[in-house]
Amino acid sequence: MRVVIQRVSRASVTIEGTIKSSIQNGFLILLGICDEDTMEDVNWLVHKIAGLRVFDDENHVMNRSILDIDGEILVISQFTLYASYKKGNRPSWFRAGSHEHSIPLYEAFCSSLSESIGKSVGTGEFGADMKVELLNDGPVTICMDTKNKE
Repeated sequence: MRVVIQRVSRASVTIEGTIKSSIQNGFLILLGICDEDTMEDVNWLVHKIAGLRVFDDENHVMNRSILDIDGEILVISQFTLYASYKKGNRPSWFRAGSHEHSIPLYEAFCSSLSESIGKSVGTGEFGADMKVELLNDGPVTICMDTKNKE
């Protein structure tokens, strides 16, 4: 699994002209899944994200987690995180997970993350054409890949 985590002041996702989810202060997470990913990857990422200390403390040092600030999270499925760009200029998506494999892991990730932070997690819609808006705070952007745990 791959994620791009952005610390945001606000973020929203719109589908067919209607806002599906919106958040204030927290994380916008773009989530990519490949067919090799498992629940072990979900659990590792949820643990890392819930404990990620990238919010300022009283001394303006990034020392607080999403839990510490009672922040919100919006998760957007993003198969393009598995783009292969080695040949030519048109990316291919052969490494992105199939719908059959990815949808249950996406749902498990969102559910586990929601349980971990003790509140609902906003979502997009898997496979939909989504318009995502955000105000990146910092900017702070962190990339994680479960294949690089060590």
